[in-house]
Amino acid sequence: MRRFDRRSFLKTTAAAAAVPLAAPPLIRSARAAGAVKLGCLFSSSGTMANLEGRLNFVAKMAAEEINAAGGVNGSTIEVVTSDPASDWPLYAQVGRQMLSETKVAALFGCWTSVSRKSVLPVVEQNGGLLFYPLHFEGDENSKNVVYVNSPPASSVLPAVDYLMGPDGVDAKRFFMIGSDYVWPRTINKQLKGYWKSKGLDESAWKEEYVPFSFSNFQTLVNQVRAFADAPGGKCVVVLTVVGSSIPDFMREFANQGISSSDVPVLGLDMVEADLEGLDTSKLVGHLNCWAYLQEAKGEANKKFLASWADYVGKEKVPFRPDVAIDPMVSTYDAVHLWAMAAKKAGSFDVPEVQKAFGGISFDCPSGYKIAMTTENNYVSRGVFIGSVNEKQGFDVLWQSPDTPKPVPMSQY
Repeated sequence: MRRFDRRSFLKTTAAAAAVPLAAPPLIRSARAAGAVKLGCLFSSSGTMANLEGRLNFVAKMAAEEINAAGGVNGSTIEVVTSDPASDWPLYAQVGRQMLSETKVAALFGCWTSVSRKSVLPVVEQNGGLLFYPLHFEGDENSKNVVYVNSPPASSVLPAVDYLMGPDGVDAKRFFMIGSDYVWPRTINKQLKGYWKSKGLDESAWKEEYVPFSFSNFQTLVNQVRAFADAPGGKCVVVLTVVGSSIPDFMREFANQGISSSDVPVLGLDMVEADLEGLDTSKLVGHLNCWAYLQEAKGEANKKFLASWADYVGKEKVPFRPDVAIDPMVSTYDAVHLWAMAAKKAGSFDVPEVQKAFGGISFDCPSGYKIAMTTENNYVSRGVFIGSVNEKQGFDVLWQSPDTPKPVPMSQY
């Protein structure tokens, strides 16, 4: 497994600028004999490190499974990892180098929408292919991106519907707190349109945004308390902060003694890894929604969890062997989907792989058979709503009976 990091990348690009004709020494060989390269754009430093860092390893685990089964089109897969250091422009720079110099057949990467947006023109201009493993705000449909996770119509809206209904808490008011970038602002815009369609007045919601890596939530939690105490019905927090801000917010929420029965939190980006180190006995009942939860039933999940635990021990991976999160599974799925398409196409060329997407399906660890169509590059996924338990995980509170058809563009 080869690896880019920020320091070596910057040294390389500086040297290339000083000596235009020199070949960048970042990676000596564009393609090892008998190998096809896949590139990862996941950070192992900065605010996203605890989450994205895991995805580099699970991509390599998936590649090893495929190689053990004979590889693809007579080639083994070599995974080239990187560390964009949670620095959004650097994702684009490293992605460009992977495509143009390292000649990767596909990219797997990004967590935040701002990092995906920075890579989008790179893959479009270079005829590349990016597999994006996060659920996100939708309103995008590029032929150069495979949207492996769920758009809001398949994930966020079912979760909000649940909270507003009699099986939830009959929520009538919403306090939205997000990191200040495209994903939270777009999701919240869509939610406001959705609530208006349900007859709610604008006084039924409030929204606030914080910078990346924000950690001091005391004042905001006080504002939530005051909003929840006002008349008008049950209040829910819709949380779209990302990275290290998630455990910091949940810790402050618990410190102020606000329980899920008082004010439930729907953490749209919250995964099992965000609960590590927290006393979740004080957080029981708060919610998330994803296309995978670690507590998903079925043999496919048992196999995946066992494989991850074995891989962590074998490779001395610096993450817990007993924690799996949705974007890990989505990255794992993505590598397998790419391999199936390349095998079907009999080629690693992007246009041929794209033509082969239609009709591909894969038995996801979630327990659902996920699938692609020729209609767009969105993957049909199941949906879970999870409830925080005392074991730093999520119990399955609700899940979709099937895999809803993805709706890329919002109507709100």
